[in-house]
Amino acid sequence: MSDLDFCYMPAHEALSRFRARTLSPVELMEAVIARAEAVQGKLNSLTFTHFDRAMDAARKAEARYARGARTRALEGLPIAVKDESAIKGMPTSGGSLIMKDDIAGHTSVVNARILRAGGIVHARTATPEFSCAGYTWSRLWGITRNPWNPDFTPGGSSGGSGAALASGAATLATGSDIGGSIRIPASCSGVVGFKPPYGRNPEDPPFNLDFYCHEGPMARTVKDTILFQNVMAGPSPEDIASLRPKLRLPMEMKPIKGWKIAFSMDLGVFEVDPDVRKNTEAALDVFRGLGATVEEVDLGWSPDLLDAGMTYLRHLFGAYVSQLLKDHADDMTTYARQFAEEGRKSKPVDFLHSLEVAAGMYRTLGPILERYDVLVCPTTALPAVPADFDQSRDTVRINGKVVNPFLGWVMTLPFNMLSRCPVLSVPTGRAGNGVPTGIQIVGRTYSDADVFRAGLAYETALGGWFTNRASRPNL
Repeated sequence: MSDLDFCYMPAHEALSRFRARTLSPVELMEAVIARAEAVQGKLNSLTFTHFDRAMDAARKAEARYARGARTRALEGLPIAVKDESAIKGMPTSGGSLIMKDDIAGHTSVVNARILRAGGIVHARTATPEFSCAGYTWSRLWGITRNPWNPDFTPGGSSGGSGAALASGAATLATGSDIGGSIRIPASCSGVVGFKPPYGRNPEDPPFNLDFYCHEGPMARTVKDTILFQNVMAGPSPEDIASLRPKLRLPMEMKPIKGWKIAFSMDLGVFEVDPDVRKNTEAALDVFRGLGATVEEVDLGWSPDLLDAGMTYLRHLFGAYVSQLLKDHADDMTTYARQFAEEGRKSKPVDFLHSLEVAAGMYRTLGPILERYDVLVCPTTALPAVPADFDQSRDTVRINGKVVNPFLGWVMTLPFNMLSRCPVLSVPTGRAGNGVPTGIQIVGRTYSDADVFRAGLAYETALGGWFTNRASRPNL
């Protein structure tokens, strides 16, 4: 087995090999660090790296396995953490010049859980400034590129995590999702990402009280995503919104023969690229082959849902960023500054309307999910926008029609609006330009196991992803 095979080895398999002593955490970390160094110049997926510290931790993990000591859930695995959440004593930039010298004074709850579980943070992953875009570039760190086609973005805002996973520069990676920021890069990078239901995974304040906001796992397999989610999930005394009791998902699940799956290609409101349509149809055929009934449904959603969701984001998230305008406007990226300026203009009555729209959306989706086990739709309506795309100045066209440049090319925001629904994004193939595409598997409120059961059955039927050189980016 080559070093590159180590880099693409699923996390659950690496743990089994550690326990069997056919692979050591040192061997895996050495391979992943070498891979990260080899691809960083092409992709720019990482910000801060902690390779020496990671090697020291890997040697300690190796010693635990060697002496047969009790090992933890992520013992010895190389994990990339998005450069927006805190680890005490280490830099966290949020992709911003304003925060370039910040050293965290605390550790975010989820990061603390990762470290307690034996995960080793070897690198931080790139984000757009303040995570407020569906692509990944910043004035501080530059442009992050897609491993499958560097002309395009790997998605955002957890784009560095998506690119690191797809390129073999991390075994697992963290993401956060306030408008699609886990699922967009999962789709664009060809990996797996999970947006848990609100409250399942604890958050830092004040965004633990923003029901659009979710911390979640990213991986190259569904089973690894379950493994990682089981570490992240559970109540925290630091987050009043976190749910009791802790939900632990099984690593093995039953088939989905006999299931009823609803699907919508466009959610009634989006323009969808032909390659995305084709790959979504192929995915639906996989579900049919698994013995599920697949039926198209009409959600009855109004075209104003995107505006309503963006109004919510501007009112809370945009207003939060707008506090920096007075002293730091000149240091901000064009897209972050525009977002902040729009947030400053938001009115309470507009925010209230966004809640009314979300309530109306669930009045139709809720009854549908009582009749079907899950809903399937594309993750992104377009495979990806260019790597240097700027929503403050550039235009997006799908099928010749201009769509909203902020989040009009993705289909994720509706499920932040309906935030209690768990959503798993899994790959469906690649478009003509080489960029991956994906589907969202949407479950009933707080029914996390359902989306993983469907995703695991789908992955098993396909035989997985990244399993050989031909199924990996050519870097």
